[in-house]
Amino acid sequence: MALLRVEYSSKELKMNTSFQVFLPDEGELSQVKVCYLLHGLTDNCTGWTRYSCCERYARDRSAALVIPEVQRSFYIDGVYGLHYFSYVAQELPQACHRMFGLSLEREKNFVCGLSMGGYGALKCALTYPERYAGCGSFSGVTELAASIYSKEREFAALLGPELTVGPENDLFALAKNAVSPPPIYLSCGEEDSHYPMNNSFAEHLAGLGFTFRYDHRPGDHTWDFWDRSLQDCFAYFDL
Repeated sequence: MALLRVEYSSKELKMNTSFQVFLPDEGELSQVKVCYLLHGLTDNCTGWTRYSCCERYARDRSAALVIPEVQRSFYIDGVYGLHYFSYVAQELPQACHRMFGLSLEREKNFVCGLSMGGYGALKCALTYPERYAGCGSFSGVTELAASIYSKEREFAALLGPELTVGPENDLFALAKNAVSPPPIYLSCGEEDSHYPMNNSFAEHLAGLGFTFRYDHRPGDHTWDFWDRSLQDCFAYFDL
């Protein structure tokens, strides 16, 4: 695998930003499957690389990985902040297609993430279901309102002073309105504080008739859990 850290000027963010890319050593890059791998609240674009075996899993499957940098944005187009959702969901795939020839075809694109990144992955797939063949959320924040009250100052910049979670940021509403959504892989540890909200979201998906898998087992909000979840997710999608 080739590992590149790309520093470039984002038009959507109106500033320089970074992302990491793993590319297979052989084959046409236009034909490989691509997974956009989203980081959590306290990490950056190096987290998955430093704390998981994502490179080995991608190499074994001859897949490409793209790991963007979004700060503590919750993958939201902030009312008073930067438009990180539009960057990840729209600008970044186009940039990777232009720079590396990675495909924009639905059947070759996947999006996964942990915790805050799980929320971001689900938001991408449910907002633009026509772009992804699968979505994985590991210990994801599936109920955004539940995270607001310990971080009110941060969320005021993202959502505005009223802290209103509109339908564009509500995963339950997005799931209800999604047309032909991709299969979804959910996982959460049973000792994780996010476990109740993931149970609720899995029940919501089941009620809507989604194709999905929900793995829950003993575990907490840890890299050991997320690393195994990534393996299981790749296997589920045959990525």
